[in-house]
Amino acid sequence: MKIVHVVEPFASGIATFVRSLVENLQDDLHIIVHGERQYLMSSAEVKQRFPKGNVRFIRWKSAQREINFRKDTAAFMELYTILKRLKKRFHIDAVHLHSSKSGFLGRVACRMAGIDTVVYTPNGAPFFVGNRFTNYVYKQLERLGSAFGGRVVCCSPSEWKAYNAIGIKALNINNGVAMEEEPFALLPRLSFSSAPVKLPELKPGKFRVVTSGRIEGQKNPALFNAIAKYFEEFHDFEFLWIGEGGDRELLTAKNIMITGWLSTEETKTLIAQSQVYLSTSHFEGLPFAVLEAMVLKKPVLLTDCIGNRDIVNKRSNGDLFNTEDEAIIKILQYHNNRDMLDVMGEYSQQHCEQSFDVYSTFTSYRSLYKS
Repeated sequence: MKIVHVVEPFASGIATFVRSLVENLQDDLHIIVHGERQYLMSSAEVKQRFPKGNVRFIRWKSAQREINFRKDTAAFMELYTILKRLKKRFHIDAVHLHSSKSGFLGRVACRMAGIDTVVYTPNGAPFFVGNRFTNYVYKQLERLGSAFGGRVVCCSPSEWKAYNAIGIKALNINNGVAMEEEPFALLPRLSFSSAPVKLPELKPGKFRVVTSGRIEGQKNPALFNAIAKYFEEFHDFEFLWIGEGGDRELLTAKNIMITGWLSTEETKTLIAQSQVYLSTSHFEGLPFAVLEAMVLKKPVLLTDCIGNRDIVNKRSNGDLFNTEDEAIIKILQYHNNRDMLDVMGEYSQQHCEQSFDVYSTFTSYRSLYKS
């Protein structure tokens, strides 16, 4: 099969998701039409993590994050031209659109180009992004986009419920991670300098709380900082953010370390040395970073939001929270009952294996492409 992927934010979790499909559908040719967010990750570094044999890349130069009529019109025309050219040169079996901007522009472009088999995976419902007005606008754009066809495929049950609640019929295929070999799929760090990164070492007796991902509004770094700040005077606590982003200035607590983007092995090492994985996100699709921490037998403490709430299984592998105070109380409980963390970590790995296995994910998507 020939599968075209359209990706505007070619970074972090979405890039991990596309890479997982490419690696596990090795008999198919994948053409990735991608934008770039240079301040997060260069596309050149992201590409290095993809297999060489069955993937081709086409730069979507005018794609950008913000809603801007003039720029989005240019991005649409460029994408339409690319898809039309690909269809003319050879048969396209399916187009897979990733994220909301690609989903809206891509469905219109596919309709105009006469491409029928279209799949759209939001990877995080965009109508949970901001205030009431912006959320209303995003809901209307999602409804309008669905009128142009394509199958909406959510990556978690709570995201599926959110789409059906606004009148958009959707399928659900859970994100999945590999339980064997190299499970962790975070992408390489950006090279801000030529100096090698010195990994922080966990001091004896320290209780480390870790997270990973883009330091941006969706991940709510302000909440992460507020939680960490409470523990500033407790010398046996430390907080670690693996990643980079435009909102790093919000992480001001003295007990927070920011590593920048790290390699797979470096990331695995730091998470394995930590006690708890913390997510403060406003919303998620189904976060790979959390699933991969579960593979490493880590208890998870997550905001009770779309995507996150599908991961905690009856509190056996972690907890959900709604407020800063709730998170602080849970961290204190974990700290004072460390024996239970090993048990919760075992449940994390078991739950991931039973519910979020990558084999189920890619076989479901391939069936959808064929249909």
